[in-house]
Amino acid sequence: MARNAPRNAASIAVARVDLTGNASIATVCDIFVAGLRYNFQFTDFNSIPRSVSRLELTISLPEGPQRMGVTGSAERNLKIIRESLGVVVTFRAGTLRLSGESKAVGQAAHVLQQLSEAARRHRPLQREQVLELVVAASQHDPAAQGSLDDTDGEDLATAALRKGMDVYLPGRRIRPSTEGQKRYVAAVMQHDLTFCIGPAGTGKTYLAVAAAVSFLKQGLVRKLVLVRPAVEAGERLGFLPGTLQEKVNPYLRPLLDGLHDMMEFEQVQRFIDSDIIEIVPLAFMRGRTLNDAMVILDEAQNTTRSQMLMFLTRMGHGSKMVVTGDATQIDLDDPRESGLVDAARRLRRVPGIAFANLSDQDIVRHNLVQRIVNAYEASDARRPAATHMPDTPSENDHQSPDRDDQGDP
Repeated sequence: MARNAPRNAASIAVARVDLTGNASIATVCDIFVAGLRYNFQFTDFNSIPRSVSRLELTISLPEGPQRMGVTGSAERNLKIIRESLGVVVTFRAGTLRLSGESKAVGQAAHVLQQLSEAARRHRPLQREQVLELVVAASQHDPAAQGSLDDTDGEDLATAALRKGMDVYLPGRRIRPSTEGQKRYVAAVMQHDLTFCIGPAGTGKTYLAVAAAVSFLKQGLVRKLVLVRPAVEAGERLGFLPGTLQEKVNPYLRPLLDGLHDMMEFEQVQRFIDSDIIEIVPLAFMRGRTLNDAMVILDEAQNTTRSQMLMFLTRMGHGSKMVVTGDATQIDLDDPRESGLVDAARRLRRVPGIAFANLSDQDIVRHNLVQRIVNAYEASDARRPAATHMPDTPSENDHQSPDRDDQGDP
């Protein structure tokens, strides 16, 4: 942040930062105003002296994949920044120079910061993701936005619970409402594989989609994969006409509903067309390895044991998985074959896997939904159940990182 900047400073400031080592644009670099040197941090744009109307920024980029991750193929990312933010961008011999109005250069620096951090983690951003970063930087104060340095689970969980999960709709943040939901969101942030089991209306799917969209916006994952088994709820619809997407769309509609509550319709369609968001039936997951992705399996109670094993083993490097389901709504011919029930029994003591159990107290739909669920549960309690959910870790409804390391006694 600039300190003791002179009141009569020149109208042009010059800043330099070197990324060839382990430095980041987010770290303090040098800014020169009227030939004097000050400390400056590009995540604090409001610290630029008001007398500085223009800013010149010089960045030294490292060679190899990180440079390509910042500039993009054929300098694609630089062209997007130049055309969208109206700054002058030149790149020669590993040196990137930006000049223009101080606010616009600050916005460009914020985008470059995100590109640099993603490239450093070997997760270069796609064109659509770069466009979204530019839009976010131009619409909001970049100083208020997070850095990809904040990627450990505890920080993500704290931010999600305190400020809500940042999605693409301007000014909208998704916050968990109940204590059970808060524990669920914290488990998703802190673990690579989370199971959430609970009755209808508790926000299992909605909060998982919100977390996925937030991860995508932050550049923590490169794509979203939303999965559902194509099982009908007690009735046979028979042959459905149309293309493959039209055939499976009725089964995947709840996932799309959640996305449309967090992104513009056109943006959802654009991300689907560019394969950033993929919505697929479970049967099409065999043989795949999903790296740097957020994968959500919804209605998991309707998977078989073999399908659940197949799905869980799709996880690749840098990926997270969330499995949601309601053990009281199994639509399989033999409910005892439910992959969700089986996985809860087999995996409940495996370190690194979290279980979040929601109850009727976490229902956030119409207040009648909670009464309906209670009435059905009371009726079911008076007769033998077809299936039995094994007890999962109950302390705080999910395993803590400490317990993951040690395992249960």
